[in-house]
Amino acid sequence: MAGPILFFGELLIRLTAPGNELLMQSPTLNLHVGGAEANVAIGLARLGHATRMVSVVPDNALGRGTLSTVRSHGVDCSAVSQAPGRMGLYFLQVGAGLRSSEIVYDRAGSSFAQAGADAFDWDSLLAGARLLHLSGITPALGPQSAEHALAAARAARRLGVPLSFDGNYRALLWDAWNSDPRAILSELIGMADILFGNHRDLSLVLGRQFSGEGEDRRREAAEAGFAAFPDLKLIASTARHTVSADHHRIAARVDLRDGGYQTSETEVTGIVDRIGAGDAFAAGVLHAHLGGGDAKTMAESGLALTCLKHSLPGDASLFGQGDIDAFMAGGLDVRR
Repeated sequence: MAGPILFFGELLIRLTAPGNELLMQSPTLNLHVGGAEANVAIGLARLGHATRMVSVVPDNALGRGTLSTVRSHGVDCSAVSQAPGRMGLYFLQVGAGLRSSEIVYDRAGSSFAQAGADAFDWDSLLAGARLLHLSGITPALGPQSAEHALAAARAARRLGVPLSFDGNYRALLWDAWNSDPRAILSELIGMADILFGNHRDLSLVLGRQFSGEGEDRRREAAEAGFAAFPDLKLIASTARHTVSADHHRIAARVDLRDGGYQTSETEVTGIVDRIGAGDAFAAGVLHAHLGGGDAKTMAESGLALTCLKHSLPGDASLFGQGDIDAFMAGGLDVRR
């Protein structure tokens, strides 16, 4: 199919303390545009895919500036509407050494979270779509957002549009309202063809623990997920060992019903910004999947983008196929 990949979720502005400062340590904040789904849309657009964002932003300078930024990366924003309300924000202080990074959310009452029941005509929006990508952040925002996410997934299933779903469990968001994350996430995963999530995500929705270690535990969890959700075809995840705030070891894994592949660990040092690394991984896996790649190709493509993202300030991966090829080739000298 040649249609666009659709992404549904909230667009955000991120305000970051400069360098490795604490928030409010100095009267300066750096601004970046992001959002889990938008990050994947930008990552895939930079890799040459047709992507379209579905969202709501306020009709003010913040909303318009956010749209301009997302469009500048090649994402079609014609399905993003403007409505009263406020722009969703979050604040980040970047960790260093043995001090971890910390996020403060300020997104309650945003235009997206307050979108009315008739805000999205999913039959029209999904017409001709190649894929729909959602994340668990959208239903975590509140009951209206949860219903919108479920409506999008149900429409995609009815119309035969494949669904990609990233668990992205955010306890702070779910705990802010009278939510039932296990029930909502279970229904969404039950409609998905592709799941981005690890053994912890599957433990949450299945209500059980997995006893193995390392690759064995991940395969055990994947097999349980495939058994519980008959339409699920692919599960992708990363394994991250944090040595310090700027030194991680990362491996990538893709499980199919008939087997899987896990990469070896890559040492990622001198980390500039890890926010959005999971979204970069999703973009890399989807890029290879849409190109017909096998489990190994998908895992390696996802690993390449997630590792590269750690070198780049901001929320989204801005890399192309040449960057993936160079990463896989292992060349770290200046490219001339």
